Amino acid sequence: MPEIIQQGGPVMWLLAMASASALFVFLERLIHYHRSQINSMEFLNGVRNVLKRDNIVEAISICEATPGPVARLAKSALIHRDHGKDGVREALEEAGLMEVPRLEEKLNLLATVAQIAPLIGLLGTSLGMMDTFRHIADAGLYAKIPELAAGIWQALICTAGGIAVAIPSYAAYNYLVSRVNSIVLDMEKASAEIISMVHESIPSTEETQA
Repeated sequence: MPEIIQQGGPVMWLLAMASASALFVFLERLIHYHRSQINSMEFLNGVRNVLKRDNIVEAISICEATPGPVARLAKSALIHRDHGKDGVREALEEAGLMEVPRLEEKLNLLATVAQIAPLIGLLGTSLGMMDTFRHIADAGLYAKIPELAAGIWQALICTAGGIAVAIPSYAAYNYLVSRVNSIVLDMEKASAEIISMVHESIPSTEETQA
């Protein structure tokens, strides 16, 4: 592999760095989404059981100890439980608007790599062919085949390198987008359950204060 990169010229080093960046983003986001996607119904049932004992502090603590956007949505709703159903709904909407950018963070970099990798490869192809024609122009009929082949070989390596980086980057981007959509859908389903859960806890709190 290092030999092929060297034969491909400086452009191949750019593609190698782009490929490493795409791999880092994919692995980091994959781990992040794995931690973020919890069993929301099981989590909310646990919080509901705590709220039935009128223990708001413990319920918030459970939310803080649980990773993922659903837990943060539940925490926001519990904090704003005294603002009524509409206030809780608004708090959930605001929290949701903050969670989506967190989920989509760094995905633009992966999409950019998928888009520009073929262009970087094309640049290397152009440089390789320019080098080939320069040898032809300098040597004319006495141009040596190995020198010409080196330029063409560089051009082909860069073309293949650009495509080889773009294909998995694009596939990885689409996969991560599907994971984001799945988490967002889970958040939307959990929001209705959170509103109902918090609304049920309000009468108990009022009775305790009375």
